Amino acid sequence: MTGTTPSSRPPLLDALPRCLLRLAAAGFTLTLAATMAQAQTAGDSKPASPSTLEFNKNSTASLPWSDKTDFANAKRGLIARLPDGGIIRDANGRVVWDVSKFTGFIKDGAAPPDTVNPSLWRMSQLLMDAGLYEVVPGVYQVRGADLSNLTIVEGEQGITIYDPLIAAETARAALDLYYQNRPRRPVVAVIYSHSHVDHAGGVRGIVDEADVKSGKVKIFAPEGFLDDFVAENLFAGTAMSRRASYMYGNLVPPGPQGTVTTGLGITTPSGTVTLISPTDLIAKTGEKRVIDGIEYEFLMAPGSEAPSEMMWFLPKFKLINTAEDATHTMHNLYTLRGAKTRDARLWPMYLNQALQMWGDRYEVQITMHHWPTWGNAEITQLIKVQRDTYKFMHDQTLHYANMGYTMNELPELVTLPQSLANQWAGRGYYGIQSHNVRAVYNFYLGYFDGNPATLNPLPPAQAGARYVAAMGGPDAVMRLGREAFEKGDYRWGAELVNHLVFAQPDNQEAKNLQADILEQMGYQAESGPWRNFYLTGAGELRHGVKKPPTPNAANVDIVASMSPELLFGYMGVQLDAKKADGKTLIINWIFPDINEKHALFLENSVLNHWPDYTDLKADVTVTVDRTTLTKVLTKQVSFEDAVKTGQVKFAGNQARFAEFMSYLVNLNQYFWFNIATP
Repeated sequence: MTGTTPSSRPPLLDALPRCLLRLAAAGFTLTLAATMAQAQTAGDSKPASPSTLEFNKNSTASLPWSDKTDFANAKRGLIARLPDGGIIRDANGRVVWDVSKFTGFIKDGAAPPDTVNPSLWRMSQLLMDAGLYEVVPGVYQVRGADLSNLTIVEGEQGITIYDPLIAAETARAALDLYYQNRPRRPVVAVIYSHSHVDHAGGVRGIVDEADVKSGKVKIFAPEGFLDDFVAENLFAGTAMSRRASYMYGNLVPPGPQGTVTTGLGITTPSGTVTLISPTDLIAKTGEKRVIDGIEYEFLMAPGSEAPSEMMWFLPKFKLINTAEDATHTMHNLYTLRGAKTRDARLWPMYLNQALQMWGDRYEVQITMHHWPTWGNAEITQLIKVQRDTYKFMHDQTLHYANMGYTMNELPELVTLPQSLANQWAGRGYYGIQSHNVRAVYNFYLGYFDGNPATLNPLPPAQAGARYVAAMGGPDAVMRLGREAFEKGDYRWGAELVNHLVFAQPDNQEAKNLQADILEQMGYQAESGPWRNFYLTGAGELRHGVKKPPTPNAANVDIVASMSPELLFGYMGVQLDAKKADGKTLIINWIFPDINEKHALFLENSVLNHWPDYTDLKADVTVTVDRTTLTKVLTKQVSFEDAVKTGQVKFAGNQARFAEFMSYLVNLNQYFWFNIATP
């Protein structure tokens, strides 16, 4: 793209929405992954090997299988199942949620298939109890209508809803199920527990923004929620979204040889993600609010499971909500889709605070995933297991790191004691000890292990070619790989054959062997995301990367919530430094409707941003309302029409703006990049 005169159609009219549309999608990878077509089939899946059968039997033999408490709790208080077999549709009749794909083969009381880790099978059975439940009189949950739970609290004037799921359609269906079985009272408040999409994205399915603006409905959230909701996954959004397609198993059909839930919930919906900004922020631990006649006490937990997170206690119901800091699984200190590593030091500190603040008062505990826990002693035990699991991994990782052990040595050393490992709530159904321990190391010491031999490693394809040659060529590697497979030495086999795959990406025989190895590792995995990664990788090795339509999440709510700083910051990520080499440019942006002025500086192949600029001599000045820019980015208004109608105005050399836009790359075009192959 080159500069142009104002008399011709400026290329920027297409470039602006194309280059910035990724901004709309980057913040909610969960739902993007769920919109993808199920691109693989189970027809070429292999049965469990003898090694896998033995592993699954032995690795879970010591677990407390006679303890059925979780099953009783998961079923307790059932009022009604999800209608239509758990199928939820959008306004056009498109299915956005279908529990029946899982309940069709995950049966209550059924023995685990040979191809599923028995412990993960147990968790998956627990997640199949989808419906409306009474927690205590006045508090209800709809579980299994989305990845997370929708909680309803009955107050003086209406109802308060906690965490309205990912999608508007699933949230609306969950609320409809409640209304079919309880009095139809208005929603007067919403509380977001933390800044992840599965806890706020469905808000427009349950409330009207006009009622929020008028004050009829209040929305509470932890301080920093809005920025964190939009920003956490923004700058690496394309990569995170692609990896989320692996993590949530969206490219693998549900089934005994496919995905069997995520461990945290069933799966992700493909509905409409929305957002309404909070009206009231909670900022301090110990803060109290009265919401619809019910007293709340809050505990802030920033930097734990989410950048902005909080727990709370309701004295009226003797109820503690531990949000996502204490669920029925080991959670992620590092999430496999990619995100900043979470602070394993802070997480147990917050759970300790919960015990100190409310440990002698609570009688029921809810979490935003999974089922409730009843009884003071039982809740305390759950919180302690969660607290000590994270603290053990934190402390013992650093214990051994300070002895010189490195990131990839630590998972074999930092193994939970039996007192924690044999607790169902400490098992790694979502996060897992292996990658969490490495996360702690990385949080403190980074990816480098200190060995100068690993300081500047070869890229995988180059290293692969040299390893293959050193081992005697492709045939020798294949022979060694098959031997590893036959022995059930899958971790070594995967590492070995991976070199051949990266050295010879067209070697289908090698890719098929690697797929067979990864598949068995998936069958052995206790973690839902680990299983999904292995099986997705196996499918793409066998069939190549299927490329259904690239997810398009040009969501008005998300784009409108982005600060100019985030918009301009992402432009810096989009900048093609080679194209911009040697170029200098200043662009002033004026947003009259929000009374803000910003300047962008291009020099040294870097884009910098100044807010609140004054008296700068720019190459071009762009004046546009922030609301208009949102409409352009979400394709409600074309950029061309916005220019023609005067909604976008230029002063100075408009061709320099077109030149600048030519330096920005639409990163979403690279969405379907290879993962298991070079």
